[in-house]
Amino acid sequence: MVETIVFVFGLVGLGYATGWAGLLRPHVGDALADFAIVVAVPALLFRTMIEMDFTGSAPWAMWLSYFTAVPVVWLSGHAVATRVFGREAAAGVVAGIAASFSNLLLLGLPFMQGVFGRPGVEVLSLLLAIHLPIMMAASIVMFEWVRRGEGKASSPLKVLRDFLRNLFSNPLILGILAGLAWRASGLSMPAIGSRFVDAFAGIAGTVALFSMGLGLRKFGISGNVKPALALAALKLLLLPAVTLVTVLALGLPPLAATVMVVAASMPTGVNPYLIASRFGTGQVLASNTMTVSTILAALTTGFWLAVAQRVFG
Repeated sequence: MVETIVFVFGLVGLGYATGWAGLLRPHVGDALADFAIVVAVPALLFRTMIEMDFTGSAPWAMWLSYFTAVPVVWLSGHAVATRVFGREAAAGVVAGIAASFSNLLLLGLPFMQGVFGRPGVEVLSLLLAIHLPIMMAASIVMFEWVRRGEGKASSPLKVLRDFLRNLFSNPLILGILAGLAWRASGLSMPAIGSRFVDAFAGIAGTVALFSMGLGLRKFGISGNVKPALALAALKLLLLPAVTLVTVLALGLPPLAATVMVVAASMPTGVNPYLIASRFGTGQVLASNTMTVSTILAALTTGFWLAVAQRVFG
């Protein structure tokens, strides 16, 4: 376990160090991240959907356990930003997203693969299948609610159209849907096709982690860091703690329960920053939270993994 944690976060640190030393320019990190998100990770998800054994899967219980915890932390993040630090309502929405949006892709998938192997990736893939759509939809609804209070709400039809376009043009969603479609067709994968998929899927974790480190170098930390520290604490401590309670209450199988807790302990991903940029507020808050939580997660993720393994065996 310790070796895997050191390896995973070491690759992130290596990417950061490479950028810090000037060996690779920031745009290389962007290109690597694009490659991971558009090609390598979708290939991994495609392969996972084809080969996954759905026997005994309880996705509804898994989804309920995770997404019962998310609103608790989202509302806590919103309250911390608006009531403790006096930020406006729109920035509070960003704070809620940053406190509850786990980096399940660039960090979560390689971590689960390293610790649990393919069974862990299969469980996480079930969560990934709905994580992005739900978090995106919730973000849009919250921002539209704030805008409506300011008299700036968009047309509901336009909001829905934009959401669906963004969702079904997302490479990750396409990778999952393509894998499920191929599985439903009953066709066997040609040998050459498997080699192509395996070639990209096999490097997904390494490229994702290294590009994430380069990205952290670009984002960095700026401005008032206290709100980011508070949100990082919610993300790294409260979300996995509440998830631990919910998986116990719902009686999830040991592997599924452990993966849900560890997934909740992942640091904040880049999506809150992208959402903040889209709506023109809270970019620094989201960026700082992502960087701070990723640094601290090198310690806290190992703690929650040990707790989950102790509880669930």
